[in-house]
Amino acid sequence: MNQQQGYVLGQTTSAARRLEIQDSHFADLSEQLLDDLHLRPNDRVVELGSGPGGFSRRILRRLGEGGVLVAVDSSAGLQNQARELLRGLGQARFEPVLADVSQLGSWLDGADVVVGRAVLHHIPMVEAVLGRLRTRLRPGTRVGFQEPDFRAPLGRLAVLEATGRPELAPLRIWISCLNQLYLTKRLSPDVGASLARTMSMAGYRNVRAAWSECRSDDKMIENMVMVYDEIREQLQTLHVLSADAVEEQQRLLRALVPEALPAAWGIYRVACEA
Repeated sequence: MNQQQGYVLGQTTSAARRLEIQDSHFADLSEQLLDDLHLRPNDRVVELGSGPGGFSRRILRRLGEGGVLVAVDSSAGLQNQARELLRGLGQARFEPVLADVSQLGSWLDGADVVVGRAVLHHIPMVEAVLGRLRTRLRPGTRVGFQEPDFRAPLGRLAVLEATGRPELAPLRIWISCLNQLYLTKRLSPDVGASLARTMSMAGYRNVRAAWSECRSDDKMIENMVMVYDEIREQLQTLHVLSADAVEEQQRLLRALVPEALPAAWGIYRVACEA
C-alpha cells in the first residue's frame, strides 16, 4: 500500500482548507517542534507529508539563502497548492518531490533535518519505516515528528459526559468514528503514544518527548466538521455512521460553545538525532 492509498482523509481543495485551519490551530506547537530541531539558515530540510504547505511555510521562514526545503508528498494536487502558497517566500530553495514517503527515496540524501507533522499515523506499520529511516541518515541528522493524540482525552470526556455534560457527546463520537476508520485501514491512529520508545529502540540518540494539550476553539470545531465532510462516504460504507447521522453530528458540533469545552485532543512531539 502506498501512502496515497493509505491516506484516510481527503486530498482535495477543501481538504487543503482544513489543513490550513489545522496549521493555524497548531501554530504554537508547530513552532515548538522547529525550536527543538534548532534549524539553521543553510540546512537541507526534508519534510515528510508536506501537503498544501502550511508547515512548509513555517520551515521556510527559518531558512536562509543557502537553505533547502525538500517537500515530499504523494498528492500532486496538494503539491501544486503548496507551490502557489510558498511562491516568493524567503530566500531558501523549495524542492517539491512527488513520492510515497514510506519508500525513503534518494530525496533523503544530504538531509540535515527530517521532519513531519501529522503524517506518521497515515503510514501502515510506520515503526519499521522509522527504523529504516535511521539507516538512511547521516549520524547527527536532526529528526522530529509531531503526531495527534485522539485517545487519551477520551478518559476525561467520558467522565464529564457521564457526570452532567451530555453536550460533549459529539466530541466523543467524532473521536470514536475517526479511530474506527483508521483501524479498518490497518493504521494506528495513536502512533505518537509509543513514538519516543520506537525512536529509542531504532537507535536514535538524545530522544526528547513532550505531550501538549490542544485548546478547544472555533478552529477545532471547524476542523472536526470538515473531517466529517472528507470521510462521510467511508463512514457510510463501513456502517459506522449513516448520512443523516453525519449531518446530525455536524449540527451538534456547530452548536457547541468552544470556550466552554475541554481539550478534545493532544499532540505528541518527539525530537532526536540519527
